Amino acid sequence: MRKLIEFDDDTFDKLKQLGRDRMATLQELADEAFADLLKKHGIPIDLKDALRKSARLQEAAGRQDTTKARPATPKGARKQGRKR
Repeated sequence: MRKLIEFDDDTFDKLKQLGRDRMATLQELADEAFADLLKKHGIPIDLKDALRKSARLQEAAGRQDTTKARPATPKGARKQGRKR
């Protein structure tokens, strides 16, 4: 899919120079930048990334379920038991 993005001349010159320095195309620089932006906002980039995120969420939910299963200790109950 093709989309147009407009840059001011100074920014475009700097991007071209960065591409030359890193031996990368402008497309590769754009792909990296957009992937970083999606990652920053927690949006999976590809299927593999989505599956990892889903597994982490399920694991975290499983840990929360085990902590909720513990009986609650009333506040101060431990301190009172130690004074004896």
